[in-house]
Amino acid sequence: MQYTHLGRTGLVVSRLCLGTMNFGSRTSEKNAFAIMDNSLELGINFFDTANAYGSRDFEGETEQIVGRWLDQGGGRRDRIALATKLYLPTSHEPNDRGLSAYHIRKACEDSLRRLQTDHIDLYQMHHIDRGEPSANDKRYWNLPDRDFYWPSHLRREITWEETWQAMELLVQQGKVIYLGSSNFAGWHIACANEKASARNFLGLASEQCLYNLKDRMAEMEVLPACRAYGLGVIPWSPLAGGLLAGTPQGDNKGRRSRLSEEIDANKSKLEAFEALCRELDETEADIALAWLLHNPIVTGPIIGPRTIDQLKGSLRALDLQLDEATLARLDEIWPGPGGEAPEAFAW
Repeated sequence: MQYTHLGRTGLVVSRLCLGTMNFGSRTSEKNAFAIMDNSLELGINFFDTANAYGSRDFEGETEQIVGRWLDQGGGRRDRIALATKLYLPTSHEPNDRGLSAYHIRKACEDSLRRLQTDHIDLYQMHHIDRGEPSANDKRYWNLPDRDFYWPSHLRREITWEETWQAMELLVQQGKVIYLGSSNFAGWHIACANEKASARNFLGLASEQCLYNLKDRMAEMEVLPACRAYGLGVIPWSPLAGGLLAGTPQGDNKGRRSRLSEEIDANKSKLEAFEALCRELDETEADIALAWLLHNPIVTGPIIGPRTIDQLKGSLRALDLQLDEATLARLDEIWPGPGGEAPEAFAW
């Protein structure tokens, strides 16, 4: 296994991060335990979860599975850097969502209880608090369309002064070590860290963003902001939901339908990508992961294996070295936004 620091911090993490989003919803607890055990044996020490993951609403099912695995002992907790997230509703109560000081305290206590630990190594804000969920939030997380979640007269963005004060207290109490963001825009990262700096606080240590060969929007402003402020980048969906995995991935009708639409929309690109991978005698998934690992700002992509074979197969990407010719061909097949802003769209 290869290791690196999480951004500008001294925390050393593996260059592959084990994602647990499937635990409980598509991976049984027994198989989840086996995947986590094997991850440790392979040297993966960076585990990522969230209080919203799991098949049952508001129960933090995935965190509970990780907690029961940790509770087995054997030095498990001391061997991993444990990351989780907060932001989405955790009950039907109006205060149980977002980044208010009230919710931050309660969400942290609830995660600690479910995870059966006394501290979280990386506590991440799952989204910037914009005062209400977007249509994407409701669709992706299957949130009920009920107005009392975000009543119109209560829709207000939480200030960074309130959020940082609550987060600082968690750090002072030893319940949280580092803080991170997820799905932030570049200017959100800048604003958050400038506000933290004014309080003599470390601020964000990492950003977890959508980033893969197909989805390269982060290159325009998010990655430059992370580089400027010393944040580690933890790409989620590194295989574009299975699109870059070669054989279509998916174990339910809705997922397969969405993937089929993506395959049809990217048919020519996928054919060129598959042809390149055949020339290199490597799998599409390994090339896609190796491309992310080639970027020095990337700490480690989040892999979400549902089987031990998928987990072990991901290790191949660590040994792949992509030459300039291969990188250039990948740029031709999967062109990004044109570089960083403003050069991507202006002189």
